[in-house]
Amino acid sequence: MTADASGIVLSHNAQAAVLLPRVAAGVVLGEIAPAWLTEAHMRLGGGAGEELSARADGAPDPSAWAEGRIDAYWVKALAAPGVDGAVTWWLVVESTPGSTPASVPASTTASTPVSAAGELAHERARAGLLQELSSDLLTSLDVDRCTAMTARRAARDLADAAVVVGTGDGRTFPVTRCTADGPVVQERVALDPGQLPGLAEALQGLPAVSSRWIDPREVPSWAVPEGFTGGVADIGSVAVVPLPGHGVPTGCLILLRRRRQTEFTPAEESFAQLFAARAGAALSVARSHTRQAHSTDVLIRDLLPPSLGRVNGICFSGGYRASVADELVGGDFYDLYPADTPEAETVAVLGDVCGKGLEAAVVAGRVRHALQALIPFAADHTRLLTLLNGALLSSYRTPFVTLVLVTAVRQDAGVRLRISSAGHPAPLIVRVTGQVEEAPTDGTLIGVFADIAFRTAEVALQPGETCLLYSDGITEARGGPLNDVMFSEDRLRAVLAQCAGMPPEAITERVQMVIAQWVGEGPHDDMAVLAIGAPRDTCPTTVNEPPMER
Repeated sequence: MTADASGIVLSHNAQAAVLLPRVAAGVVLGEIAPAWLTEAHMRLGGGAGEELSARADGAPDPSAWAEGRIDAYWVKALAAPGVDGAVTWWLVVESTPGSTPASVPASTTASTPVSAAGELAHERARAGLLQELSSDLLTSLDVDRCTAMTARRAARDLADAAVVVGTGDGRTFPVTRCTADGPVVQERVALDPGQLPGLAEALQGLPAVSSRWIDPREVPSWAVPEGFTGGVADIGSVAVVPLPGHGVPTGCLILLRRRRQTEFTPAEESFAQLFAARAGAALSVARSHTRQAHSTDVLIRDLLPPSLGRVNGICFSGGYRASVADELVGGDFYDLYPADTPEAETVAVLGDVCGKGLEAAVVAGRVRHALQALIPFAADHTRLLTLLNGALLSSYRTPFVTLVLVTAVRQDAGVRLRISSAGHPAPLIVRVTGQVEEAPTDGTLIGVFADIAFRTAEVALQPGETCLLYSDGITEARGGPLNDVMFSEDRLRAVLAQCAGMPPEAITERVQMVIAQWVGEGPHDDMAVLAIGAPRDTCPTTVNEPPMER
């Protein structure tokens, strides 16, 4: 019943008319209601101007309640404030113990303040459950873990057992099932969604089917967890709820209750749909992350530096460190193209594209693919680099590139190298005597000028000698006591002089260790090294030999 600030009744429902037979819109509250209710209205509505309050837990403040007798019934009234001082009164009839007033229909007997607080606590518990579920599910982006957690929480909080059916390929589907206190079992099952009413529709994202329409005897055996004692015969009620995702369904949740439990009520089915909506959203995020991670892995795989070892009797070793700590690739790169026979030249390349991070890595990937297509022309360095220059000039999205092209072949006990630099730092030769020489090569960077020229150097490596290719991220790395001094070529030469006679693997490891100590935690560019060495042994040469033992 609602009355304005002056006590004029504005509206009422049929139940209020049962308690107050003379109530009607327009009458004065004091003429048709007992004094305790009229005084409470004037106090809370317009008389004293008091405002209704709430406790910290959200429950109505006791001052919002008024109580007294109306005829033979003890009535409690809850005030709900409106606009302009109007108050709506909810009249709660307190029944005598074990009975309901005969003159008041059972439907008019409302909850007491105690039971209303219980309902409020129940709703808060359900809201807390949904919040807790969302927090738990979003802490993991693993699909299997999210699915298992959904089944576990559903079995404990909504039913006696739960089954999650994911989207499949039309013939097999991922199925996760468990009881409230049993283990979670996940497997892929060949099943027909039409075996269980509502399952096929739920997997398509259609609205849930009422549990009253599902015969528990129709539940297939694959949907019953092993710990569900009695199996299908013990199922008393079944609910099938879709798991909605972001644009597409993520599966279906099947809830099972034993015969001794009550059937699912409409309110419980509605709450199960809210539960499924939270779970479906988390599963959708996890599946999206999984797909993106897989796509990234596939794309990154071609951008990673290759594994190196001994090829055709020549030792190769490489090392790479991206400018960004949590990334695996960047603008520097190196590649190796083994020759088909020991008598042919194996091709090695180390390069540096303009830029950093993943975007530079993508550009480097395009350069590497172009180089791979041009390897048949590697016998003529100038022709290969000229063709590469033309390819990059025709692509407006590719910035300039510097690189070193090396062709290597085993010659008696040593290795013969042909080296061409295209705007890149010249490689350094580490002799067994400890002398460090610069390869006499230079040339124009790639992808900028139409007219380019190169000078190719021929270098002979004796057993135990190594040629080191490196990017300028090594020599230009800043560090030292104040993190502002470049490492420089002189320091690199000094490090290499101490590596005389070491195998290529040891040299690349040594250079990387020293440069890591030099830069510390400071910023740096991409850094790449590639060592080509003549082994000390004279074992027969084979294609793609395993890495040389150190």
